[in-house]
Amino acid sequence: MKINKLFTDVILCYCCFGIVSIAAQDGDQILDGIGETDLIARYVFDGDVKDWSRNNLHANTHESKVEYLVDPKFGKVLSLPEDANAYVSIPVETLSGEESISISGWINMRSKQSGQLFFDFRNSPNSHFFVAPLGTANIMRFQAEITTQSGSVYRADSPALEAGKWNHVAFVVDVSSRAVSIYVNGSVVNDTQNVELEQLFYNGTGQKNSFYIGKSFLPDQPYLNGMLHDFRIYRVPLNKEQITTIYKSVLNDAETVVVEKEKPADDLPVFSSNTPQLYNRYLTHVLDIEMETMLGHLPQLPRYLQGEYRDGFEGPMVRVLWPAPTDNGEVLKSGKFIITGSVAGTDIQPRAIIKVKDNSKYSTPNRKLEVFNLHEVLLNPDFYGQDTKFIENRDKFISTLAKTNPDSFLYMFRNAYGQEQPEGAEPLGVWDSQETKLRGHATGHYLTAIAQAYASTDYDKSLQANFADKMEVMVNTLYKLSQMSGKPQLQRGTFVSDPTSVSSGSDREDFDSDLSEKGIRTDYWNWGEGYISAYPPDQFIMLERGATYGGQNTQIWAPYYTLHKILAGLMDIYEVSGNQKALEVAKGMGSWVHARMKLLPTETFISMWDTYIAGEYGGMNESMARLSRLTNMPHYLETAKLFDNIKMFFGDSVHSHGLAKNVDTFRGLHANQHIPQIIGALETYRDSKIPEYYQVADNFWNKAVNDYMFSIGGVAGARNPTNAECFTSEPATLYENGFSSGGQNETCATYNMLKLTRNLFLYDQRGELMDYYERGLYNHIFASVADDSSANTYHVSLRPGSVKQFSNPDMKGFTCCNGTAIESNTKLQNSIYFRSADNSALYINLYVPSTLKWTERNVVIEQTTAFPYEDNTRLMIKGSGKFDINVRVPQWATEGFYVMINGKKENVQVRPGSYLTLRRKWKDGDTIELRMPFQFHLNPVMDQQNIVSLFYGPVLLAAQESEPRKGWRKITLDAFDIGKSILGNPKELVFNIDGVVFKPFYETYGRHSVYLDVTLK
Repeated sequence: MKINKLFTDVILCYCCFGIVSIAAQDGDQILDGIGETDLIARYVFDGDVKDWSRNNLHANTHESKVEYLVDPKFGKVLSLPEDANAYVSIPVETLSGEESISISGWINMRSKQSGQLFFDFRNSPNSHFFVAPLGTANIMRFQAEITTQSGSVYRADSPALEAGKWNHVAFVVDVSSRAVSIYVNGSVVNDTQNVELEQLFYNGTGQKNSFYIGKSFLPDQPYLNGMLHDFRIYRVPLNKEQITTIYKSVLNDAETVVVEKEKPADDLPVFSSNTPQLYNRYLTHVLDIEMETMLGHLPQLPRYLQGEYRDGFEGPMVRVLWPAPTDNGEVLKSGKFIITGSVAGTDIQPRAIIKVKDNSKYSTPNRKLEVFNLHEVLLNPDFYGQDTKFIENRDKFISTLAKTNPDSFLYMFRNAYGQEQPEGAEPLGVWDSQETKLRGHATGHYLTAIAQAYASTDYDKSLQANFADKMEVMVNTLYKLSQMSGKPQLQRGTFVSDPTSVSSGSDREDFDSDLSEKGIRTDYWNWGEGYISAYPPDQFIMLERGATYGGQNTQIWAPYYTLHKILAGLMDIYEVSGNQKALEVAKGMGSWVHARMKLLPTETFISMWDTYIAGEYGGMNESMARLSRLTNMPHYLETAKLFDNIKMFFGDSVHSHGLAKNVDTFRGLHANQHIPQIIGALETYRDSKIPEYYQVADNFWNKAVNDYMFSIGGVAGARNPTNAECFTSEPATLYENGFSSGGQNETCATYNMLKLTRNLFLYDQRGELMDYYERGLYNHIFASVADDSSANTYHVSLRPGSVKQFSNPDMKGFTCCNGTAIESNTKLQNSIYFRSADNSALYINLYVPSTLKWTERNVVIEQTTAFPYEDNTRLMIKGSGKFDINVRVPQWATEGFYVMINGKKENVQVRPGSYLTLRRKWKDGDTIELRMPFQFHLNPVMDQQNIVSLFYGPVLLAAQESEPRKGWRKITLDAFDIGKSILGNPKELVFNIDGVVFKPFYETYGRHSVYLDVTLK
């Protein structure tokens, strides 16, 4: 039946400002107009109880009499027969840590007996909720009841459902609005307000949660006698329009559901567009600018211009919103033209006068800096002997990684090759389970993490030996399997060694992505030499033939994304340990990819890399360019270029516009699908020296950070398009189109933004790059880790009264962000220091207590500080020599930057957001003391200036909330000195505004508000 299709085939990015409509990628981005990331689980019940979402929360049936009947309305449906005591149990982790939820499904009651439950949930004997479509013994009406831990009971009821017919039921719990709503057949039948809801869903391993369909937890209650279809669980409170869409999409028997909207779903509070907010209330004028650009290249317009304020007010630089063309038509001929911008809440229109120059050459930089190896930088306790956040997070992940069993990360590889599992081996869960099309991705992250852990644990030789053993097991097994691919299983047996000749197998009509125990193909001898993955090669070949993303066997899930992780991890192990087998495995698979891809036409590449999720290739271009450099084999670099996302990078096959010419071609797209591609473009530039690749990376970074960044450093979280993992449909519209209700700021996207930022800095030592790095590291990566374990966040919601949700404390079930977390937290020291390629200069980027061993100069630098709890740091030089020390002057250091060398104050000229060069012949024992007074400052949303985040120096401060909130927390600050309105202890970074406590976001584990509605007086 058409209605059983899991996801839609079409997504829309809606109009912004009524000017431009952007078509996003084709794929399964929305289901009935609701973002995929909002969906926790979906059980269609058309022959099994599998979860059709990407979360693999497969249910279980209980009692053998459970049946699947053919229904004239829905096709195959689940039947729970009378007197069979049959029911369905949902995995315990399904609702772990969730708050607001929506549950919907179709139910056909055969019996009019009261007491039958549609579903029942509990996390303790005292706390539970249930829905009884025909009422209970006491109330003969449709009834929903919630009992909290404290014993409070809330009931909502409506007329009982009519038995013997299909009804669509939806149950919505909106914690922030304190409302519980019931829908029947798309209409609201009960809306209970002012419900004091406590945490219903245990936030931990989930073992305390239990969830049944068709059965009560109470004894002696009747089981459900009826039929079920399309049971869904969402992590957001759906609105009436969304519930109605779900209901009508099935009635219309629609395979594709397109919901066109003029505005994003779940609108935030609306403010007057012509009311100046924050400092703009005092603004009278913004100065115009003049710029030059090269023919065909849109100019990189500054986002902040100098403003003039009334009454002697000294305001900050003014955020200007510039139009964002979708092509470079304005700069295709030499001459002058004017771009007119706007300032939020005002009628001020600054102008940029652009001169387009012909015959000018676009100059791109060479790589000037090199990184230090992880073992050359040791993290130390702070000035007072306390562990820093760097050490705390490192130790959480190192200690948990040390306890992991490599055979769990090899399980699905052995499974794919039909090999026996070692005794005690258990598979990973979540995105690495049996039927998940992304399985093996966590193995790649794991390879990198244990390589970094090995390199970082010089301080503990037993730990280092632990990781050395793990690397050996991983590489030996993967090497053995890779050597089996394309080789005969039996002497004189048939086999396919040529990667381009891989067939679908002798027992199949065509390629498919079936990875079930019964359906998976394990004929590795037919896969071509060099092949290695946790699944057979079908998904790669299906992608070449146009397969889209989804859960069916005709669909796929990002095969090259997974492969990138594996290749990167193998090369990481090779570089830290010299393990030649690791490099051989990478070379074999790299050659397999090269053989297939060199035969494909350009049109196929454009189609593949523009396909939502299915064409997500991670950083395959990065890995292939790196492999070329490690092996000195140029065909790998040529393969890297085949991963060019031509549409985004260059606009089209003739490279007429695109990011290379500063056109924003990524608006509305999936953020973490594309950020690694940009990293790969920069890596391709490193070896090819083709300027376009650098331009792609540099232009992307400037746009992402200036036009899409939330205050913590995250860059995704769109309400328009309807996907929390996407960039907004138009740049610089975070308030209008961002702040997705299902969360935003996907943690792995920030991981990749930091990686891109670090790599760009090696070419261009702009202070703004490391300013961003510090922001994202402290305020997102650190803030993404749980207080008492290595659990971490996927999305980090910045809506008022939010709560972080952490997962994977034992490293047994990985999402993408769980994978990047084990990488981020085993390399925290990797960007504190850089050196120039000729070892004539050192860069101090972050102020972290640490010891640097500069091997090439036989110099040790010891940094002692309590930063960010104090505003100073001390550098001691052990060794001697003439070299430059470049220290970062943070952009937020507007109250001065002071330098003392050997106790003597230096007369230096500094500019916030730059580097200060200290040049001399250094002697053993020389000391450098730096002081950069912190101050409070505001970071407004670009298109809604009164919605701001509060910072103290580099640290984002979050309001500590005691209960859910629907609206933004309102505060008033002194316009001339916001610090006058704030009380507290800077040494503890704990402050108070109007009785509300503010703490660093990275020290916030309860309910919080990161954005505030600020008025200046």
